Amino acid sequence: MEWPSLTETAEIQVVNNQRYKVSVCDWMMLKRQKVGAMELAKSLNADGLELDMGGLGKRVSFDNKLTEKHFQEMFIAECNRLGIQYSSLAMSAFYGQSFAKRDNYEQLIDECIATMKAMGIKVAFLPMGNQSDLVKEPELYNTVVERLKVVAKKAESAGVVIGIETTLTAKEEAKLIDKINSPSIKSYVNFSSIIKRNGNIIKDLKTLGKDRIIQIHASNTDGYWLENDPAINMPEIKKTLDKMGWSGWLVVERSRDTNDVHNVKKNYGANVRYLKQVFQ
Repeated sequence: MEWPSLTETAEIQVVNNQRYKVSVCDWMMLKRQKVGAMELAKSLNADGLELDMGGLGKRVSFDNKLTEKHFQEMFIAECNRLGIQYSSLAMSAFYGQSFAKRDNYEQLIDECIATMKAMGIKVAFLPMGNQSDLVKEPELYNTVVERLKVVAKKAESAGVVIGIETTLTAKEEAKLIDKINSPSIKSYVNFSSIIKRNGNIIKDLKTLGKDRIIQIHASNTDGYWLENDPAINMPEIKKTLDKMGWSGWLVVERSRDTNDVHNVKKNYGANVRYLKQVFQ
């Protein structure tokens, strides 16, 4: 498969030197790979946008328009025009697909890395999802380790990082990452996943440690805005990350008010505003 490359033109202008930057997910705002997602992110006062690779379903490859040079150039130009950055590239399709069982996982990773290089994006998000749940299906563990070692070599060669989300405890996820032993495989922390397994966000961040965490989905499942969520003490989280010496992107995935769940601007605007209030 021939993949177009825009490595020499994929220059996203850095416009925000904050220690913590705030991003939003294009697919969760119903703007998956739509150029209007950048304008929406800017209107919410976000510093960046997490792009999605596109759906998979029964397809062999991602439904990804960013393989085309025309779209690559359009998205990069729009990002620079608005003064925002791409925080990351998500393979959200793996929420519903099995990384451990999918025969062509290498092809899909290659597609993601090619898109990252073309778009100038350094971090990708890879969720293990319900189909590679290492708690419910521990027999998949060794397969996941071996496959992630293959992914690590590809990512290292490209100079990018793949952030994984698993259902493991922080202690077990740290062990998994240490087994891979690569600077290109790190933890993509998701507050929602920690809460779902009755974990403690503060303790889990400390357990994983600064060097294992590449990025954070700083939101919960839908129910409350972040500022009203009794399960998340954001000021304490900031204190913890400060003490750890961590810096990077905080990405809003969900935390929509279920009384007005379809109001994208209201929900994501409130969460971006609150994160910036606390972290910036």
